[in-house]
Amino acid sequence: MNSDGLELLRHGAGLLGLEIGEQLPQFARLFALLQEGNARLNLTALKTQEDIVLKHFVDSLTCLRGGYLEGPLTVLDLGTGAGFPTFPLSLVRPELHFTSVDSIRKKVDFVRDTAVQLGLEQVIPLVGRAEKLGRSADHREHYDRVVVRAVASLPVLAELALPLLREGGLLVAQKGAISADELNAGRRAAGEVGGKVQVVDPFELPVLGDARTLLVIEKLGRTPSKYPRREGVPTAQPLFWTPPQKQAR
Repeated sequence: MNSDGLELLRHGAGLLGLEIGEQLPQFARLFALLQEGNARLNLTALKTQEDIVLKHFVDSLTCLRGGYLEGPLTVLDLGTGAGFPTFPLSLVRPELHFTSVDSIRKKVDFVRDTAVQLGLEQVIPLVGRAEKLGRSADHREHYDRVVVRAVASLPVLAELALPLLREGGLLVAQKGAISADELNAGRRAAGEVGGKVQVVDPFELPVLGDARTLLVIEKLGRTPSKYPRREGVPTAQPLFWTPPQKQAR
């Protein structure tokens, strides 16, 4: 990452109220490892320095809005991909203990190797699916926080994430603009699996101005044992929600 990239990262983080001067060398190392890994493994569609800095690094740091990730928390990053938001959050909040989950082994292997290269002993990579983890005694109702970036509709996220949270835990979900219909379905789904949507925070991604929404669902009670449903069902048949493409048929 050249000086322009470092300054762009510093500026974007500054717009979020974050001072990351001390972490810049680690972010530069992360950038180099991602570029190297991407050339071999095709980990992410984002290739340019500006896209990686803004749409991976800064975008991941927006999960810190509202202060929901402060303190020595156990955090599950659901659908981590190439390690986002795990790596940016770990660099600026080393007290967080991450379990970074993805169903694609090559991505989890990259996260494992990169965590070692960056000295992030608090990052534990794991190959798996949320449906199975949510029924595992080692993971069900185990985590203080689940973080996720734009991988599914809100009803799906609620069903997959809330079984993994202990009571009082929070799902911190970052999405793009969200429709009223999806939000209403998400509220109903959250209630069905033991939670409640507490925060809907629309904002713009620093520098680029892309629409984002940070949603926070609190786990208020135990999730019924029938949730999550078996693999693939939450996505194929979301609770209380028919995706727009199905409505159009």
